[in-house]
Amino acid sequence: MEQTVLKIKYHSKEIEKLTYIAGKSDWIDLRSAENVTLKKGDFHMISLGISVQLPAGYEAVIVPRSSTYKNFGLIQVNHIGVVDESYCGDNDLWMMPVLAVRDTQVRVNDRICQFRIQRHQPEILFEEAESLGNPDRGGFGSTGKQ
Repeated sequence: MEQTVLKIKYHSKEIEKLTYIAGKSDWIDLRSAENVTLKKGDFHMISLGISVQLPAGYEAVIVPRSSTYKNFGLIQVNHIGVVDESYCGDNDLWMMPVLAVRDTQVRVNDRICQFRIQRHQPEILFEEAESLGNPDRGGFGSTGKQ
């Protein structure tokens, strides 16, 4: 299996170090680096306590863990965070922008989101066509209806 190196600067000695668990999932959990108390409707940028140097040609995608809404009542307001390889300085801290849908507390080391890296999209050329030449699938929202 191909391995890629990520250089990590930790801004907190309290958070657990990042780990890659082979065979389980290729998403890597990220932890809160701060204690946060939020009231319903509050917005906050939760520090994840790391800065990362991604390899050239890669970007990171940050999303909530599937249990984040249930456990903390938090929604990631940008829905998906994209970190490009140029965001790699010592103080380019990874954050999770959240909105609380109920009163909640997040503590240092709580696993609140996850990330993976992916190669940049290739250059795309757009070709206009009168027809795509394929059968229609059933329209938007049709998956599982037939």
